[in-house]
Amino acid sequence: MGMTVEFNTMIVTKGKETRVEENVFTLEKEGYRVYPLHVPLEVRKTKRGDITGTAQAERLEWSDGRTHLTYRLVSLNSTN
Repeated sequence: MGMTVEFNTMIVTKGKETRVEENVFTLEKEGYRVYPLHVPLEVRKTKRGDITGTAQAERLEWSDGRTHLTYRLVSLNSTN
């Protein structure tokens, strides 16, 4: 049986991100996902929602069927 992998070109938080430092956040997602590291990615609360900012994925970990993403917010479009 193979491993299902989803490739992502944006970060969708659904409001579940956790602040680690001033501009660094972690996000845990169900399933195995791949995000390009160290390139600008749109950040949205929902897949079809407005862009809330731009971030760069800094660390990606897979364990127990979940993806743990650490990203740095590099610009913010909205405070809401």
